[in-house]
Formats: sequence, structure tokens, C-alpha cells
Amino acid sequence: MQHVKTTFIITPEVDSDVLIAMLSNIGYDGFEETGTELLAYIEEPKFMKDELSVIAEAQNVIHSTEVIEAQNWNALWESNFEPVIVDDFCTIRAHFHDIAITTPYEIIITPKMSFGTGHHATTQLMITLMKDMPLAGTSVLDFGSGTGVLAIMAELLGATDILAIDNDQWCVENAIENVARNNCKHITVRIGSSLNDVPKGNTDVVLANINRHILLQYMRDLYKVVINGGNLLMSGLLVEDEEIITDAAVKAGFSFVKISEQNGWIAMLFRK
Repeated sequence: MQHVKTTFIITPEVDSDVLIAMLSNIGYDGFEETGTELLAYIEEPKFMKDELSVIAEAQNVIHSTEVIEAQNWNALWESNFEPVIVDDFCTIRAHFHDIAITTPYEIIITPKMSFGTGHHATTQLMITLMKDMPLAGTSVLDFGSGTGVLAIMAELLGATDILAIDNDQWCVENAIENVARNNCKHITVRIGSSLNDVPKGNTDVVLANINRHILLQYMRDLYKVVINGGNLLMSGLLVEDEEIITDAAVKAGFSFVKISEQNGWIAMLFRK
């Protein structure tokens, strides 16, 4: 079946996570982020130009579309996937890459059309801040886990009880595959969009690389999940989100610890 590819120009003013969520709601089911562009794919019969225009106008994003002939999408995805080295600390590569590893840690993933391959600045910011956190022997919640990269990183850094949650079945299946590929023994992956089933006051570290809207929605619930003295590490945020996220986190009961920035994106660490 033919697909329509829509190319969006991503600037610091465009929240790509929100854009992806809105596109998913109208039938787009494949996404690729290159740093300056978001490529989104939809089956041609599902494509509605008017719906796309409404979203593009609401997000104030420049876009173009083209029809793509039927092809092996996973093969195309894999052929374009490049290894990622985060801060000379962790290499994220596909199982088919044969490269020399010079970093202390390595994560091997099966690159499919789901979120969290390590290429986005927010994932790299999260990993960079995680390397200085005391994760050995801790319990961790990866809320909005995508492909499971952050959950895997947590286990590599010594976490012993990790729950990875995502509301996308494709991401969950990919995360389970990646957890097995990295021989992780302490990660449970499950589908969900709620924290109702997560024990309260029992988690040492919450990792939440999502977007501002979801973080604001769940801030008080995240506070209830974390133990006293525990940490909340968040990203999926733009520089201009700092004030509103800080205000919400402090009102929920967290204390600000640190912030890191890359290409207009930020990650923020708070403590309960």
C-alpha cells in the first residue's frame, strides 16, 4: 500500500511530542526525527489534507507532503538508523551495527518506528543526567518508556526494580524486545497511561521523558509515587517550559535540583 510522507520543519518553538500525538490521533503510524525535521507516515487512504492543515496551523509548523510507493518499511527504517554516542558515556546502536564501542555502556536496540531511539536531544539529556544519579539498588519508574532505552540505562546503572509504562502497544512490544536483547533481568514492561496501579511512596526514581502537557497533568500523581528523598527526572521540554514546569513541581511538593539544556530542549531534576 502507498503511504503519504509529511515532512515537518522542527524549530525550538515546535513541540514535536505534541505534534506526534496529534498526528497519531488522525492515523499517522510511523515517525522519524532527524533533529531538524519530523517525518510522519500515514497510509494513503487514511490521509486527510484538511485534518493535517488544522494541526499544522495549530502548531505553527511548516510542512510538505509526498506520496511514497509501497516498500519494506522496517528495512527502510533500519537502513537509515545510525548509532548514537551520548556524552562519551553510552553508545546506543542497532543489533546490525558492527562498530567499536569506546563508551563505558552500550545499549542495543531493534530500531522500529516507535519513539525513543536515542537520537532525540531529550533522550540524550536524560541519560547525561542519569549518569550522575545514585541508581544502584534503586526502584525506578520509566513513565512513557517508548522503546525502553531509559529503563535499560537504569538497569545498567544498577537499578534493581524497574517498571516501564507506555500507552502505545507498538512501543511496549518494541521495549520488551529491547529489554530481552540487552539481557535485562529487572525490568517489567507494561501498557498503560495511568499511575493508579503504581504503589504510592515506593519508587526511588521516576524517569519521565514525555511532554509538558502530560507532565503537568500527572505532576501530583508523580509526587505520590516517589519516596521521600526520591528523584523525578523529566524531559520532553523546551527551554520556555522551565518556569511552568518548575512552578507545577514545587506546588506538588518537589524541590528543584538541576537543569540541563541541548538545542533548545531541557531536562530537569527535582527531589521530593
